[in-house]
Amino acid sequence: MVELDMRSRQPIYEQLVDKLKELIISEVLKPDEQLPSVRTLAGQLTINPNTIQKAYRELETQGYIYSVKGKGSFVNPISLVENSDKLVSVIKELKKLLSEAMYLGLKPEELIELIHDLESSIGGGKNDD
Repeated sequence: MVELDMRSRQPIYEQLVDKLKELIISEVLKPDEQLPSVRTLAGQLTINPNTIQKAYRELETQGYIYSVKGKGSFVNPISLVENSDKLVSVIKELKKLLSEAMYLGLKPEELIELIHDLESSIGGGKNDD
């Protein structure tokens, strides 16, 4: 389910956060689905349980998961109200990255194609009106 690069300069917990966010965004992990326990995932990945716990805490802070005492961690159903601040931040970062990509030669048509590819790979947004 999750592969980590032990030789990467990126900390292991950050890699784990990124991988789990990717699984949540692509809907491999469904809303309210329980995540593996810290001990189980630590055993599967052969890494320290504290690293898993740190990644889970970060995901909870970012609003991707929630914890139920005595039950475990679960995927948080998306809430547009809760994510509005996060969305503003992502849009700001996206504008910065797109400006750089266009400066380096990315054409608007290529960008539109990229967006369509991403949309089909993650099943579109939640607002399928």
